[in-house]
Amino acid sequence: MPEVIVVIGSGSIGQAIARRVSAGKRVLLADLQRDNAEAVAQGMTDAGFDVRPATVDVSSKPSVDALAKEATGLGDVTGVIHSAGVSPSSAAPATIFKVDLYGTAVVLEAFGNIIARNGSGLVVSSQAGHRLGALAPEETRALATTPTDDLLDLEMLRADRVSDPLEAYQIAKRGSSLRVQAESVRWARRGARVNAISPGIVVTPLSRKELSGPNSEGYRRMIEVCAAGRAATPDEIASLGALLMGPEGQFISGSDFLMDGGVTAAYWWGALAP
Repeated sequence: MPEVIVVIGSGSIGQAIARRVSAGKRVLLADLQRDNAEAVAQGMTDAGFDVRPATVDVSSKPSVDALAKEATGLGDVTGVIHSAGVSPSSAAPATIFKVDLYGTAVVLEAFGNIIARNGSGLVVSSQAGHRLGALAPEETRALATTPTDDLLDLEMLRADRVSDPLEAYQIAKRGSSLRVQAESVRWARRGARVNAISPGIVVTPLSRKELSGPNSEGYRRMIEVCAAGRAATPDEIASLGALLMGPEGQFISGSDFLMDGGVTAAYWWGALAP
């Protein structure tokens, strides 16, 4: 059976990772917007990859389940790259929780049921989750292990508790990394691995919106004071993604790798300290 790599989200980071790990394999590339998926699929096809576009809404369990079924019809699913999401400058807290938290939980659950032995998954999370203060132990456990269908009903996610989109984004990204850690136990039973990368500011169309949005001053300050002194490129994130999904990453699972140029260190211990 052919090997299949599923890419959820047609953005720059997902594309870059896919190009590093998909040569000689079938790629099922899914996005909420069919036109985006088709455009990226065509570009990868022109570069020699075997790509099929698809549509998925990660906030809909039936939609994600249908994508998983489509993927198994193409071959053995040996890789899953989940990079779909929304940003705090363009979405309300409820949407952020539904897409970035619940959507990640749905993807991990659906593809954890079909991932092939020796397969690997990768969730693109965010540095934002690492700048959230410590949660109570019961909140951490709830984000990590609450059944997917009940996740959005958690008291800590209620509208009267979280009204700031940036706070919602931080909670969602902390939660998505926790889901990766918890789900890695179930993936291991199938002989598969799953990890997360939490990038800092990466030059993408989405980050350009952030840099001109209401939090732009803070983002520019992050770039100025971090050790790297610049934003990352999608290809740099893809280098780590390829290691985690490839043979050299076989001893790594349930981990979240912070890759932010030193921004979080500066937030907790340096010039960005609150």
